[in-house]
Order: sequence, then structure tokens, then C-alpha cells
Amino acid sequence: MGGAGVTSFDPPTSPAGPEEADRTPEERGIARDEVRLLVSLGGLDVDHRFSELPDLLRPHDLLVVNESATLPASLPAHGSPGEFLINVSTRYDDHLWLVEPRWGVGRPGPIGLALGEPFRVGEIPVRLVAEYPGVPRLAFLTAERDLRAEMDRIGRPIRYGYLAHDYPLDAYQTVFARVPGSAEMPSAGRPFTRRVLDRLAERGVSLASIVLHTGVSSLETDAVTPGWTPVYPEPFAVPQATVEAIRATRSMEGRVIAVGTTVVRALESAVDACGLRAMSGFTKLYVRPGRALRVVDGLLTGFHADRTTHLELLASLVPPSRLEVAYRTARERGYLWHEFGDSHLILPRQGG
Repeated sequence: MGGAGVTSFDPPTSPAGPEEADRTPEERGIARDEVRLLVSLGGLDVDHRFSELPDLLRPHDLLVVNESATLPASLPAHGSPGEFLINVSTRYDDHLWLVEPRWGVGRPGPIGLALGEPFRVGEIPVRLVAEYPGVPRLAFLTAERDLRAEMDRIGRPIRYGYLAHDYPLDAYQTVFARVPGSAEMPSAGRPFTRRVLDRLAERGVSLASIVLHTGVSSLETDAVTPGWTPVYPEPFAVPQATVEAIRATRSMEGRVIAVGTTVVRALESAVDACGLRAMSGFTKLYVRPGRALRVVDGLLTGFHADRTTHLELLASLVPPSRLEVAYRTARERGYLWHEFGDSHLILPRQGG
């Protein structure tokens, strides 16, 4: 979810904190679909492997996935502060972007650039024109030319300091990636492989898709304005085919399971007084405890850092006290956090 930052929901951490995945599963010696999978079903937390997912679902269940593909959105920049990075978050048109200036992979800003001061991203002249309200690490940038050409030429995937080293862009793509646009990988879909998809089909589990292009989710704490929710607009589209698939799933008493928090936000953004409908545009939807989810019955996701809007969303699906138990269990059992880590399937009700 774009704009991950300080929120009101904080599950207690263990003294050592979560164990971070600093390498890809492949580099750790396992296949993508052999990462661990914690299944939180009712009041139980059960250990599985992701490859067992088809056996954990039922015929007529529907998985809704995000078809957004990851961009090489981290670009070298040069200006009066010297050499630094621009992590491109969200495109609003060919010349206007939301970005995060950083000193480096493990070094956030501020970098001391004044608004309006010219600098270059790659070979393109640019300027920062305004901070994003309440989120000073983000700023709007105007560019003389479309930054996507520089991404193709010199861009790298965004990474943070917990990773051991750089990885190629292919490491950040899911099997569903079709529409380029995400600053960071919709990582809940990464463990899926062709063999898992084939077994899901054999099981009678269907797939449908949305697109939501994720922005940056920098893991350093934001110095946000008190009371401000740091969620910024991200483009999304829910097609008519997905709406019809969800209706068909309901008619067969199947469950709608979102693959990632991005899918939850896209689907819930497409609900109006008449129910779910096809829709596209930008969403700033902030899903939090106390807001009833109208579309999804379960969620397949990763493990999220403390004090993020992602955890607020999870706590809208299950009570915060239940989520606290699941996260404590995951820490005690050595599950791995972040985009190359393990997975978490949340099914709130035993019979649901």
C-alpha cells in the first residue's frame, strides 16, 4: 500500500524483532513456491509451504491477483547536493511524478534540495515543485521528458538496506505481471508458479485480476503531521470480468481471497451504494479497523513491518488481538518478513 507510515495500530514486537529476508528464496536454495506459509484459520495458526496452497482452498474459491508489473524505478540523480537517488513512486502524467529523493539504498533523505532548484535524473532536467502534504520524504517532480525512457536505460529496482545486494528486475516480477507501473513489486503474488496455478485449476479454484500500481513504501519512519494518514493516490482498475467472477463465486458459495493488500484496496475502492462495479482511476482508500470489508473473505499476503498502513488493513479483516497472536507466532517460528520472505493466508472464519 502506498505511503506506508506511522499508524495507530502497533502489534507488540518480540525483543529481537522480525527476521528479515535479506535474499531471494532462490538464493536461499528453495523455489519461489517453497517459501513458508502461515495459515491463520479461525483461532489456529498452522505451518505449511506455499506449494500446498491448492490443498488449503476449496472448489469455487476465487483468488484475485494484481497484474501490475514492477518498474526499474530507482534512478541516479545529480544536483547541488551531489550524487543521490530518485525513487519514482507514481506517475500522474508524462511530466509529473511523485518521487522519494534519497542519499542511497539504506540512506533516506532529506537531501537538501530546495523546491524549484534544477537538477538531473539521468539525462533529464527536472525540478521538485512541492512536498506531498504531511509526508515530507515525498515530493512532486516535474520533468522535461517522460522518465520512463530513463528507467529503461539506467533504472534499477527499488531496494532497501535490509537486502544483501541488488537483484535484476526479473526477481521483482510476479507470474501475473502484465501491465508495467508499480514502483515496488506487488509481492504477495511472487510465490505463485505455473505448477501452483495448474494445481489450483485442477482443484477448481478460479483466478480473476485487478491492476493497482504500487508506489514507494519506504520503511523508514515518516515524520508525519499528527493525525495525518500518509496514503497517496495510486492508479487502479477493476475490470468488468472480475466483477462478474466475484458475483459467480458468491452464487456458488465460494470465497473471494485477495492476493495482497493492493487487491483489497482496489476492490474496496470499486464499491459504491449499488455494490461492486467496474471502475478505474486513482485511490487513496485507507482501510483500517472498524471499516467493514465488503468484497473479500480472506487475504493472502506477506508479513508487514510494524507501524504501517498494511497492518491496519489486516486488522480490518480480523480483530487486532487475533492479528497480534498470529504475528507473535510467526516471529517465534522464524517466518521471514518483506518482499522475498514468507507468506500468510488469513481466513477469518472456520466455515467462511
